[in-house]
Amino acid sequence: MNIQQVRELAAPDMQRVDELIQRRLHSDVVLINQLSTHIINGGGKRLRPLIVLLAANACGYRGEQHVNLAAVVEFIHTSTLLHDDVVDASELRRGRDTANALFGNEASVLVGDFLYSRSFQMMVESDSMRVMQVLAEATNVIAEGEVMQLLNCHDPETDEDRYMAVIRSKTAKLFEAAARLGGVLGGSGEGRERALADYGMHLGTAFQLVDDALDYKADRDTLGKEIGDDLAEGKPTLPLIHAMRTGPAEGARVIREAIESGGRANLEPILAAIDAAGSLEYTFELAREEAARANQALDGIPDSPWRDALATLADYAVSRDH
Repeated sequence: MNIQQVRELAAPDMQRVDELIQRRLHSDVVLINQLSTHIINGGGKRLRPLIVLLAANACGYRGEQHVNLAAVVEFIHTSTLLHDDVVDASELRRGRDTANALFGNEASVLVGDFLYSRSFQMMVESDSMRVMQVLAEATNVIAEGEVMQLLNCHDPETDEDRYMAVIRSKTAKLFEAAARLGGVLGGSGEGRERALADYGMHLGTAFQLVDDALDYKADRDTLGKEIGDDLAEGKPTLPLIHAMRTGPAEGARVIREAIESGGRANLEPILAAIDAAGSLEYTFELAREEAARANQALDGIPDSPWRDALATLADYAVSRDH
């Protein structure tokens, strides 16, 4: 199975998710409609809602709430993107102007809040305390991860453990929640629910590791943003951390200064230092290990096309170029 076949398998459910998203985006406030539509329809991969759909079907769920919760997960993800772009002063996302670049920081933050609150309205409609527990915990951990990342910015002393703590909280936690929700809906029991949560956590970690490596490898047209954006924002991601730890002293010095000051002024020597230290391959290798752990976590899930699709997502996370 390849990623296109995965999307075809989930297409009927995903179409209903997309229709629900468009309906629930609506507000009587025109600016909310304009801004939220811009970001929601911005060409995202929709991986997190896809995981909800696949996991629920893999657990034999036959109701309607997986569609609702897939939309909830996408709203939560989108709200974090709006807030992230303001914090990072980003101007491009997925090759398009960011919402804050078009509408301003104030509107982006407030519409992000609207999407958060709308997601909680929809969450309540599930009439499941367990669902609300999973998503309330996830949003809280994500917020902690965002603050941890802020503390790491411009700090060249950030080590691999601190970096991994950020991505497990900020990115992987929502993947974990998305997969766990499928188990909750399927009434699968704690063991299977835990297995799906582990799958999501490892998948999300692999996904972010690849993202951070691609920031120093892919071109702008492929990646949808400027190369070295993380560096420009002073973010010490794993390729930089590894290059400082293992590479030549001069390269480490240049990287430290770049993290402290931000900007892309020394991007070429930094790329050379990353290359000399083998830091991209190190990052990709860790991502492959995480993807393998995600697949191992699926061992307790019954064989089905839906389970195969979950496994394919883990392979896709580490083989993509954007």
